[in-house]
Amino acid sequence: MKRNYKKSDFPVSKIRKFLEPGPVALISSHYKGKSNIMTQAWHTVLEFNPSLIGCMITASNHSFDMIRKSGECVINIPTVDLIDEIIGIGNSSGQRMDKFRKFGLTPEPAQIVKAPIIKECYANYECKIADASLLDNYNFFIFEVVRAQAATYPKYPRTVHYRGEGVFMVSGKELALPQKFKKKNL
Repeated sequence: MKRNYKKSDFPVSKIRKFLEPGPVALISSHYKGKSNIMTQAWHTVLEFNPSLIGCMITASNHSFDMIRKSGECVINIPTVDLIDEIIGIGNSSGQRMDKFRKFGLTPEPAQIVKAPIIKECYANYECKIADASLLDNYNFFIFEVVRAQAATYPKYPRTVHYRGEGVFMVSGKELALPQKFKKKNL
């Protein structure tokens, strides 16, 4: 049943509450013998082939320079069972600690990039910077996924989505409607 909603003005600074981009990711990086992890909730698929992902990482984040200088990272997709690690990593700085050790996560060698994958995450996307033209003005990285791996089960993991102000949503019920999803020649 369609609804008509009563609406009021809403602060534009809080739109992420309803327009969140996707699951929280743990981005691992490596530069000059040091590895780091950051929690990241602002990313978007930009293209399918080649596979491009856009990520905004604030320049004040320790990982920003590591990724910019190395030209690569791994986007790791955690599930809800890692919520404490997701929050803890997001609330701490890799300048002062080894986040892999502190949060009990296992770094494993990636096949193409030097940044480690996180073993405990459901999926790992090895990435290289494809376009750095938006970094100076917007802190926006455009990555090309050069290798991806994902767990074979479950088919749809329970990922965590950040809505701002310390509120998270967990992915839930799926709606499978393949008969309605057909490409039309326009």
